[in-house]
Formats: sequence, C-alpha cells, structure tokens
Amino acid sequence: MTWIEIKNEEEAKALMQKFGYFHDACIKEAHLWTEHRVNEDLSMSCSGALDTSIKFVVQRQFRNPSCIEMLFEQVTRINIVPSSENYDQIIYEALIGIEDGEFFWSVDSSETPKDRDPREDTWITSKILKWRVADEMLGSELSYGGT
Repeated sequence: MTWIEIKNEEEAKALMQKFGYFHDACIKEAHLWTEHRVNEDLSMSCSGALDTSIKFVVQRQFRNPSCIEMLFEQVTRINIVPSSENYDQIIYEALIGIEDGEFFWSVDSSETPKDRDPREDTWITSKILKWRVADEMLGSELSYGGT
C-alpha cells in the first residue's frame, strides 16, 4: 500500500479518527535507520542532513484498520520509555499533531511533547510523517526482521 503523507493538523486528526485515537493499541515493533555508515574500506560516510528515520508497526483491537505502519522522516527527537516489569504496553490514547513546525506522536497522552516528562513518557517528533494501512502485519511475526 502507498504511503499517505500527513501535511497539516486536519490530516493528523483524520488519521487519529481512522485509527480510533490509538485506543487499545500497542507498538508491535520499530525500525530505525540513518544515512550514516561504515563502507567496506572502513571509511565512514556521515550525512550532514537530518537523516534519522523510524517506522513503527502499531496494532489495535479494532478493524478497518487493525494495523498501521507509521514512518517518521527527518526525526528530531525520539523518547521511548518501555513499560515497567509486570505492567502492560497497551496504548489507551495517543495524539498526533504539529508543534513548532514539527509533527509529533505522543503516546498515552493528550499533551504535546513540550509538556511531557522524558523520564516517563514516549513520543517522537519529526519533519515528515507518513502512514499506511498494514493489516497484513497483524500477529506475532516480526515484519522488520527476526531475532
């Protein structure tokens, strides 16, 4: 399926509505990459650009859709706080929006990243946000690679 780029607040709200505000959802997996690399001759190539990207597979307990893939490009901040032992990772609500010219996804909150505690809260900010339906990624099998 083709990526759908979010360009404004209205499109961000439309995704929130389509995916039920992420209620009863979970982050199944994530894949992060940059343009930095070590070449075969062991020289290093480093991009001077904002080159971090991350994809998330997010599943939920409702249909149409049950699973989406979110792509954040030109990431400016990633703040992921895993759940504590003996505590679930269920998302009860999330917020997608625009703040200071950047897109954000704030998990289990209706607050923007500026109002969140980096020791306790999960969010991501980026210059570009895209998404697509990914119902074929439901289940326990990893989509981005095995262990």
